[in-house]
Amino acid sequence: MDFKNVEFLDDKVILKECRNFNIKQTFECGQCFRWEKTKDNTYIGVVYGKVIEVEQKEDTIIIHNTNKEDFENIWVDYFDLERDYGSIKEELSKDELLNKAVEYGYGIRLLNQDPFELVVSFIISARNSIPVIMKTIKKISERWGKELEYKGTTYYAFPTPSELRKASLDEIRDTGASFRSKYIVDTVEKVNEAIEVGNDSEFSLDRIKNLSDDECHVELQKFQGVGAKVADCIMLFSMRKYSSFPVDVWVKRAMQHFYLAPDVSLPKIRIFARDKFKDLSGFAQQYLFYYARENNIKL
Repeated sequence: MDFKNVEFLDDKVILKECRNFNIKQTFECGQCFRWEKTKDNTYIGVVYGKVIEVEQKEDTIIIHNTNKEDFENIWVDYFDLERDYGSIKEELSKDELLNKAVEYGYGIRLLNQDPFELVVSFIISARNSIPVIMKTIKKISERWGKELEYKGTTYYAFPTPSELRKASLDEIRDTGASFRSKYIVDTVEKVNEAIEVGNDSEFSLDRIKNLSDDECHVELQKFQGVGAKVADCIMLFSMRKYSSFPVDVWVKRAMQHFYLAPDVSLPKIRIFARDKFKDLSGFAQQYLFYYARENNIKL
């Protein structure tokens, strides 16, 4: 465990001497879209049908609006708390160039998110900005997800496949999903059909999640609107495929800044990174993305 001890109170869980966990870095490194920063510098998120608020005081993490059962059954896994990020950072820091990015994003953790939500979310992410992605996902949740109350405010869970199946193409388009709307409708239909047929179905997310990393990457791209980069994001952030290396504009700049010539193509960057970082590629990607974006790296 990446924390020394845990205290359970009526409506919160307190993690003490929590190592390798910075909530700002974790929630703002491009992997998730349902966390919003409050004026008190806490973060409120809607995850797995629950609303929680996460607060950090130095090396103490407080998870509000939760209990021992949910902590053990949901949050330990969601926040990847059983993984030793110290050893991952130690290994990646042997690369003198990457060491700078690892030190900068020292508290990033990879979240284990819901595959269906991530497929839809990263279809929305294609050629889109994070604020617009968040706004569209929020509208989809408000329209078709279940209501959740916290501190007098109503939040909404991301809809299940059956709930989102009720949405028409025009209704999805009204959320701001734009040209991606038809991909979402097609994906929702394929996922629902797979649930009805069972885990052997071509579009079963459970089946795809259990494939090898390379097979998973190929199969995810059978969904409309899912290319190589989006497939890598879904794999890394919801399917525990840590050799994934999503290449967006910031990662491209970081890789060119640290390692490669400016004219290297995105597929070649991905191959180079996976060969270099192996099973830790996804962790390296997060450190590089966060470093490049926060420092506004330009070539």
